[in-house]
Amino acid sequence: MLTLADVSKSYGTRTLFSDVSLFIARTDRLGFVGPNGAGKTTLFSLILGEEKPDTGTIEWERGADFGFLPQESAPAGNETILQMATSGKKLEPDEDEFDIDYTLEPRARKILAGLGFKEGEADKPARSFSGGWVMRAHLARLLVAEPALLLLDEPTNHLDLEALLWFQDYLTRYPGGLVVISHDRAFLNALCTGMLELRAGTLHYYHGNYDAFIKEKEDRKAQQAALFKNQQREIAHLQKFVDRFGAKASLASRAKSKEKQIERLQEVAIEEPTEELKRIHFKFPQPPRSGRKVIELEHVQQAYGDHVVYRDLNFTAERGQRMVLVGPNGAGKSTLLKILSETIPIQGGKREVGSNVRVGYFAQHRLDNLNPKVSVFENVMELRTNENQLTEQQARAILGAFLFRKDDVHKPVTVLSGGEKSRLALARILVNPPNLLLMDEPTTHLDIPSIDALIGALKNYEGTLIFISHDVHFIREVAQNVLHVHGGRLTPYAGDYDYYLDKSRAGDARAALTASFTDARPKQNAAAAVAPNGKHISPAVKRPSPNEVRKFREQVGQLEKRVVELEAKQSEITSELEAPETYADKGKFHHLNRELSTIVDQINEATTAWEQAATTLAEMEGPVESRR
Repeated sequence: MLTLADVSKSYGTRTLFSDVSLFIARTDRLGFVGPNGAGKTTLFSLILGEEKPDTGTIEWERGADFGFLPQESAPAGNETILQMATSGKKLEPDEDEFDIDYTLEPRARKILAGLGFKEGEADKPARSFSGGWVMRAHLARLLVAEPALLLLDEPTNHLDLEALLWFQDYLTRYPGGLVVISHDRAFLNALCTGMLELRAGTLHYYHGNYDAFIKEKEDRKAQQAALFKNQQREIAHLQKFVDRFGAKASLASRAKSKEKQIERLQEVAIEEPTEELKRIHFKFPQPPRSGRKVIELEHVQQAYGDHVVYRDLNFTAERGQRMVLVGPNGAGKSTLLKILSETIPIQGGKREVGSNVRVGYFAQHRLDNLNPKVSVFENVMELRTNENQLTEQQARAILGAFLFRKDDVHKPVTVLSGGEKSRLALARILVNPPNLLLMDEPTTHLDIPSIDALIGALKNYEGTLIFISHDVHFIREVAQNVLHVHGGRLTPYAGDYDYYLDKSRAGDARAALTASFTDARPKQNAAAAVAPNGKHISPAVKRPSPNEVRKFREQVGQLEKRVVELEAKQSEITSELEAPETYADKGKFHHLNRELSTIVDQINEATTAWEQAATTLAEMEGPVESRR
């Protein structure tokens, strides 16, 4: 479908890549990786015909079409989201009604829904949506058009996890070829049958997905190191003979022969394997030690208009915890971080910060962390205080660790790429390191080596960390506790992510990140759903009558009331335990502790029963889907 032969591209004295040759078939699903700045996006530009190669040829098979999704899109105009998704294809007949694809609009609406657009939003003007949602509409346009080859540049950066999982599943059934630039390991593992790596000006091909690529790359590196070592040993051995006997007349001809052998070996010399350059390398300066209780929320109320996110939120974080927030989209994970960071004021209840706590917030939208009006260097220097006494040399050293070197430090923030904004936001944290670090999707826009560097830095970080991420590898490496957020309730898991998967009986490690409390458990057999009264409800039987639904709704209400009562009892016992006079009576203290433990178990059981019953009720009340 696409052939590149001996393609090279340079800018001034800098050669991005040379002698790149590649054949892409219609069934290929290729991941494209390499350090930031290696030239991946430039190679895409050459394939698209936006730029011309210095040497070499790029040829498309006749009739093959392609679709391209860039990292950033142009501002939206007056068209609706649906019009953008259908990209000008005809939705209304002209003279020839046979020229219309009547499946186009329903197909576009289905894809838009999969990418996260709610009912009715497809008919709204695209300009009323943020840049990330406009990118989703452009992605929908490509999927609706179904070109022979999809070229995607970081397509997952603007997707939440639910949309990402839908998109990933859709691509597994996509009928065309795929080349995708991505730093998402799980995404590459799920989709790719081959990997391309652009490194040091050369394009390397590997069979298999990302994990297979890493293994093969290490094997190649070890093999290259062994060959290099053997060749250097042979050259040294030959050179020793030349040095020793080159001046002797009787052995001069043999020495000359050895010199020619050395020359031939040097002409085909095997290069010594080297580490990739330009990696982030940093560590967090250790922050001052905080008190044991770092932050606490009591009876917090939070809503957006009529949408209540939290009605009676209670939460405590202690020193040294490393906690990941998981749960469905819209459950309130980002809202919880914003409440903890005081980015948004609470509408009711109490937020109390512990002694000597310094809070740092790494926002999902990086510009929220940056000053867009000044340069990279000024973004760091404006954090100078009498306490840290930051010098220009120290600021340059911090920026250098995040790959901002020489004139890069004078770039305006407005021209930075997504990856550069993420790196600058991390650099700012190092100037005044917090001992409570709140991070919302910290790996977004970072390449894989940079993610690994961040993991290493966080493992050595001695403060308290609470974060949200859809990168399972990152979570497994960093998190020691899991907090499930759903329906305004927080369910703690006193173990790492694998412990959460085990206890919640979740099947897929990635899907479990956005599972509701019920969805994180095995699906019930549809023919054996159980009502609160213990009776079985079979979907094979006719739909329940209104009277049956009403009785079931009352029973669900009783279960919910039980949960509320138990939670009130939990709050009451907790208040007693916090009272100083409780500790004067050791018997009372131990009794309250045992009672609290029992209550927590009862809350978990009651919550599970209520949520299972509520799910069944929703199915009973839901309309029967009509065929189209």
